[in-house]
Amino acid sequence: MDLRKLKTLIDLVSESNISELEITEAEGKVRIVKAGTAAAPAQMMAYAVPQAMPAPAEAPRAATATEAAAVVAESGHVVSSPMVGTFYRASSPGGKPLVEVGSSVKEGEPVCIIEAMKIMNEIEATHTGTISKVLVENGQPVEFGQPLFVIE
Repeated sequence: MDLRKLKTLIDLVSESNISELEITEAEGKVRIVKAGTAAAPAQMMAYAVPQAMPAPAEAPRAATATEAAAVVAESGHVVSSPMVGTFYRASSPGGKPLVEVGSSVKEGEPVCIIEAMKIMNEIEATHTGTISKVLVENGQPVEFGQPLFVIE
């Protein structure tokens, strides 16, 4: 589900009397919950739950992010996006990127930031090794499961 659609759904829930909305699509499942009391402003939570993709029954189509990750994975370990958001290579605007091609990283070390709903989330390396590819441009929107880096 793209970020614009998610924001629209959040706005609809916040303006309505419903307290919870759950939508399941081919890409996954999104659940939006309105929390708070009448005295406090309502706060919104949204999260995506990964689901197995059903086998496509249609004719030839473009490769999905999962298929692209499988092709890239042949040459190393792929760090994928755990959420929908905006990809940033540095922890602050104009700052030095957390990693570059050729940088050595350890498992659990931050490699990028993904902004989702005004929250900055550090994404960590899934393996120890050397960054061989950066697959996303700074400031680019990313999808759940989209490959971000290749670690060899």
